[in-house]
Amino acid sequence: MLFGMDFALLHADDSLIAVDKPEGLLAVPGRGADKQDCLATRVQSGWPDALVVHRLDMATSGLMLLARGAAVQRALSMAFQAREVQKHYVAVVAGLIAGDSGVIDLPLAADWPRRPLQKVDHDAGKPALTRWRVLARDAVLQQTRIELEPITGRTHQLRVHLLTIGHPIIGDRLYGTADTQALAPRLLLHASRLDLSHPATGAILSFDCPPPF
Repeated sequence: MLFGMDFALLHADDSLIAVDKPEGLLAVPGRGADKQDCLATRVQSGWPDALVVHRLDMATSGLMLLARGAAVQRALSMAFQAREVQKHYVAVVAGLIAGDSGVIDLPLAADWPRRPLQKVDHDAGKPALTRWRVLARDAVLQQTRIELEPITGRTHQLRVHLLTIGHPIIGDRLYGTADTQALAPRLLLHASRLDLSHPATGAILSFDCPPPF
């Protein structure tokens, strides 16, 4: 179901809203008059009490939750912080990953001279943990499709972790090489699934949103 200006509504009730954010759209307003169009304001045109709970990078598509009111926003934010919400992404990366699953445990920090870039920093970085699982390999294109589960939620975590192990995400304009950027017109990273307890009823919710690539 499409509502308003180019986003897909997946679920709406008295407590929360789940939507599919398109690639290239800001999650929240940025600085400057030219960065006011975003998912939050588009959703608020239909649900004025909708408040952002978590964010996706502008280049990332997929599932985002918005809370209906401040009390639900606090409850959902606490659930995310307590790692009670399971997040899954799908990405296509350069190269053929060895092994079928694994964990990337590398601390991340802002790369201040090159902001907004992030970097692995074993001295001052914050803990960052990503689980990954291979979905498919393409030996001809030398690419791997993987499912990612970020246990922590650091800025650009998935992008930096995959780059650091030698498999940058295809189409990444921030971290990829000229060659991997040229392979796709967009970042091939999509928030595909969220599992959580409903903030009002406690019922288990699972939202699925297949990637468009």
